[in-house]
Amino acid sequence: MNWITKLYYKFQRLFKAVRLYLVLAGPGIVVMIADNDAGGITTYAATGAKYGYNLIWFLLILGPVAYFVQEMTVRLGAVTKRGHAEAIFDGFGAFWGWFSLLDLLLVDWLTLVTEFIGMTSALAIFGIPAWATVTGVCLLMGFMVLNGRYWTWEKIAMAFCALNLIYIPGAFLVHPEVKDIVSHGLVPNFPGGFNGQLFFFLMANIGTTIAPWMLFFQQSSVVDKGLKEKDIAWGKFDTLVGAIFTVVVAVFIVIVTGTVLNGVDVDDAAQAAKLLMASHHYAGEFMAIGLFDAGLLGAICISLASSWAFGEVFGWAHSLNNKIKEAPWFYVSYFFALITAGLVVLIPRAPLVLITLFVQVVAVTLLPAALVFLILLLNDRETMGDRVNTPWENLVNCSIVAVIILLSTLYGLSTLFPDLFN
Repeated sequence: MNWITKLYYKFQRLFKAVRLYLVLAGPGIVVMIADNDAGGITTYAATGAKYGYNLIWFLLILGPVAYFVQEMTVRLGAVTKRGHAEAIFDGFGAFWGWFSLLDLLLVDWLTLVTEFIGMTSALAIFGIPAWATVTGVCLLMGFMVLNGRYWTWEKIAMAFCALNLIYIPGAFLVHPEVKDIVSHGLVPNFPGGFNGQLFFFLMANIGTTIAPWMLFFQQSSVVDKGLKEKDIAWGKFDTLVGAIFTVVVAVFIVIVTGTVLNGVDVDDAAQAAKLLMASHHYAGEFMAIGLFDAGLLGAICISLASSWAFGEVFGWAHSLNNKIKEAPWFYVSYFFALITAGLVVLIPRAPLVLITLFVQVVAVTLLPAALVFLILLLNDRETMGDRVNTPWENLVNCSIVAVIILLSTLYGLSTLFPDLFN
């Protein structure tokens, strides 16, 4: 009986811990899985088709990198109760505050365009016209933000996060050789040697794994959800779970295209889905459905990141818990970004594929500035108290910034001097 009683109380404590996590979960999982947005899916699909399994090891490294960067926003948001834009204005003044805000708005809007590109191209495979996709998405996202509750918005977003895992069964449908994945994918290598094209793909993968909008979104989300300092451990665990799912999905996409389309030039994920359907029909359909879901998740998060930042900077009410009449400018900025980005996709003969890949590289080029601000804020003991970065966290995060700057420099050199690394 004593043994049964102990087991019961252990189970009860575990159940309470799980229940508490489910209450606090959301910002980390949503931001991380939404990071596998339409541009990300295209990047992963093109990476697998171009290099097979050879860059899987690089994707595995990006998981911890994303976690170390994003967990800082959890601490900063829970301690300061301020969004990232407001924190930069207060910490570094108006000049750097406006620089960061304009940087965010530019990248966010361009990235939002790529989400609509992904969604319209995905549903076009099933015969749905672009105008219908844009209209339907705007209505759905309008419903999500106008319900007047952050909690409701988050749970709907979490449901779309679950759908993002559709790539996992898709990989099993193409029957990859596990030994080839291990031998080619887990051993660090640079297929084709150092050249501009490889740098481009490495930067695109970094840009879709860590993006400036993620910093702004998660910190504002933590504030809007009302997480407190005592919840930081759960918020960090939530971010870790999301980082794991992000890498798993990315690896499985590379496995799908690396197995079936290795050596084929793939411009976007929709093209990859069509090519897959020719030999593995359901795997191709899963790719198309996942692409739409990825674009929708990205649009859901990115549009809010901009609106939250606007509200923080101008002092407007900027919570999903506010009704339209309580926060009119918050919702105006939200729908303006959403609708204008959707209209770009409807422009005849717009260079949509080029825009998608270009945005990933622009994002990673502008990323170091955002990361430097974040690291400096996390080292302000007056603001953060005992939650400041440890020496180990500073070492890791400064190394991340250094590597990104190095890759950006090498890519620029390889573009200016094409024969430099041959």
